[in-house]
Amino acid sequence: MELVPALVTRFTPVSLRSYRPAWLSTDIVAGLTLAAVAIPEVMGYTSISQTPLITGLYTVIFPTIAFALLGSSKLLVVGADSATAAILSAGLVGVGITGLTPYSPEWVAVCSLTALVCGGLLVIARILRLGFLGDFLSASVLVGFLTGVGIQVLSGQIPDMLGVPKGTGNWFSQQWDWIRDIPDLSWTTFAFAAATVAISLGFKRFLPRVPGAIVAVVLLIIISAATDASAHGVAVVGSVQGGFPPIGLPSGITWDDVPKVLALAFSCFVLIIAQSAATSRSFAMRHGDRADVNRDLTGLSGANVAAGLTGTFVVNGSPTKTQILDEQKGRTQLANLTMSGVVLLFVLFLTSVLKDMPKSVLAGIVFLIGVDLIDIPGLKRILARRRSEFVIAALTGVVVFAVGVEQGIVVAIIISILEIIRRQYKPKDFLVRVTKAGEPTYETAAPGHQSARGLVVFRYDAELFYANANRFVDDVEALVDHAPDPVRWVILDASSLDDIDYSAGVSLAGLLDYLDARGITFALARADTGLLFTLATYGLMKRIPDARVFANLIEAVEAFQTESKAGPSTPLNPAG
Repeated sequence: MELVPALVTRFTPVSLRSYRPAWLSTDIVAGLTLAAVAIPEVMGYTSISQTPLITGLYTVIFPTIAFALLGSSKLLVVGADSATAAILSAGLVGVGITGLTPYSPEWVAVCSLTALVCGGLLVIARILRLGFLGDFLSASVLVGFLTGVGIQVLSGQIPDMLGVPKGTGNWFSQQWDWIRDIPDLSWTTFAFAAATVAISLGFKRFLPRVPGAIVAVVLLIIISAATDASAHGVAVVGSVQGGFPPIGLPSGITWDDVPKVLALAFSCFVLIIAQSAATSRSFAMRHGDRADVNRDLTGLSGANVAAGLTGTFVVNGSPTKTQILDEQKGRTQLANLTMSGVVLLFVLFLTSVLKDMPKSVLAGIVFLIGVDLIDIPGLKRILARRRSEFVIAALTGVVVFAVGVEQGIVVAIIISILEIIRRQYKPKDFLVRVTKAGEPTYETAAPGHQSARGLVVFRYDAELFYANANRFVDDVEALVDHAPDPVRWVILDASSLDDIDYSAGVSLAGLLDYLDARGITFALARADTGLLFTLATYGLMKRIPDARVFANLIEAVEAFQTESKAGPSTPLNPAG
């Protein structure tokens, strides 16, 4: 009898386990609201990816269903995303496949191939448990990257909002082209765009629970059809081919094309891991849940494979749509399944209503998406708390919109890795003192300071490895050389050292030689068993007697005081 419940649990998607019937109505309402927001939004993303409108709608049908069934996150909404769409559009130009033109069937086929390859990379990442790779894009880099994408996205919509031709060349040339063409703007086209922005912002400000974008789309389609806007110079979407998403491999694609899109797929892969992991973790913590990033990789790989097999492009976890779902009190992926069902009905029966939609309306929606991506509050927080990381965020953003999104993701990865190396190479180091109450206090280590007369207690806030070991030795020697009083003991606070590599072991042996030559005692405090084992392996524990290894700083300082007959501990000023 226990077998049946066990089988039900085994084959129930992780995101739907422990489902409560009381959540059903809330999830369905949240899914309906999410569909109202997602339909105009994902159609807008197609202007970024330069694919037909219908492909945007396809991203929230089978890809979303695949993630709901395979992923672990209860709330993460997977579908078209502005950042991955921008990477895709920029990268397709240089893949080296002849005959590629935006919006063409060949362009869509290569987009689908990229999604399949990206799905394959995500499968490999899941097998190897590489979910941690998302941690290598720091929060500041991600803020800068998405801000750069936002600037690129919104600026790319301005020509369509004004009814002027899009410029060519680099980002600066394109901006100059539309600025130069402002005298020739189409006022009717601009009126539709301005109305879209005004209605969307108005509902966001005064009726936030009502999706202003869908209100704007419906209302302005009616006005466009009633006034025959296309006859007055307003570009409209025209006929949109609906129907069930095409099932199968992208047409006209061969195995020889896979290596050509590999670099592009890898760029999308990196951003998907970073953005989806951050979003999934954030919303899981809000509700007291635990994020299983590696399990989500299974869902994301399935979603991208589903995208590649249903005629659309790369999908990603969407922070904006996930936020909307959370605000609507959605509890599980049933809300996302509801959204997918609504969108499927739309593509089967209602795409004909889109033919009179002005392109400037779509441009206005995407313009606002770009505005939302520009995280001014986030940049201000970074600037106030850590200026060096603000520079990193700003540099990443500038590269994204001024050079290219694909180059931006490369710069983001490089900067993140360099920042890790910089912190490990040049960490904070501290001079430690002990108060009369027996509490350790920390100040930045600087030559001319000491912990007490004849005593230097040193803490290095990083792992010791080949790149920073010599700097560690130099810092200790500088404290010894410039101490106000002759140093008799050096105590290393090893609480931040879990391990040291062989090169660092050699450098530490050299430091012991230096201290021995001066008759200075070396002692260890707060070293864990793993570090002691490593030091013993390197033969260094033969030079550090057991009597000079202490469980805490208080014992180490008391041992120094006893040996030097210095009496009670008295904190001293830097000059001694």
